[in-house]
Amino acid sequence: MADESSRMPTVVPMISYQDVAAAADWLVEAFGFEEAGRWSGADGLVLHVNLRAGDGVVMLGFPSEDYESPRHHAEHCAAAREWGRSPFIVDGVLVEVAELDRHLERARAAGATILSELEENVEVGQRQYRVADPEGHRWMFVE
Repeated sequence: MADESSRMPTVVPMISYQDVAAAADWLVEAFGFEEAGRWSGADGLVLHVNLRAGDGVVMLGFPSEDYESPRHHAEHCAAAREWGRSPFIVDGVLVEVAELDRHLERARAAGATILSELEENVEVGQRQYRVADPEGHRWMFVE
């Protein structure tokens, strides 16, 4: 039987990145995730990283040389640029954190693209903010 520290949650988001190693390092710095595993190919290219946040896990992966991040795709696709104009999380990950004000400042200091400042979501009774990482993936943090 696996110990509690190695068990996977019931649902695990999987996000593709052009540069998995850089993305993982940035997500740890900006959002406070903990690295829980890193796997490389024979050529040394980082292909997969597991990150932990509380009892949650996010998997980062490199699907192929042909993959293009949301940010790079928007550079040559008008439709993708239009989708990016919305501050809402079209495809992304929601993460609950403590000390949301401090978390936002940490993300801002790391260079995150702030999509919406701290706001009160009265429908669900929580505070939140939205952000994009360097490759254009969107995250929503709540407290």
